[in-house]
Amino acid sequence: MSRPKQNRKISNPPLMKGFKPFGIPAKMLHSVSLLYDEYEAIRLLDYEGLHQEQAAERMNVSRPTLTRIYEQARKTIAQALVEGNMINIEGGNVQFDREWFRCRRCYKLIGGIENHVRCKDCKTFNDDELIPINVDEK
Repeated sequence: MSRPKQNRKISNPPLMKGFKPFGIPAKMLHSVSLLYDEYEAIRLLDYEGLHQEQAAERMNVSRPTLTRIYEQARKTIAQALVEGNMINIEGGNVQFDREWFRCRRCYKLIGGIENHVRCKDCKTFNDDELIPINVDEK
């Protein structure tokens, strides 16, 4: 029996829920899933320019595990670009630094329920309008 996966630390969820090719309706596209830990690996290594050892430490995984996560993320993104698929960023075995919510109307990210204030973009201020970021989807 294999060992259970350890939660990977993610500082915060992505600003968006995914990407889709320009000019094609979403209902006509196939989609691929990029897990939150795969997104975080891309963010830390490519966007922030960290070394693999530093990124692995931030995510609470070993360097070889980070390499596997990163390789899977690259394959998923390459498949989406080459085949014209939509990318959904969702799920995975992760742990955020705090509870995150998304506004149901404007999709703005809110870190912690106590930080929810009236949204100037959509005029929402009711806690019922918040969607918890759920990591147990996959």
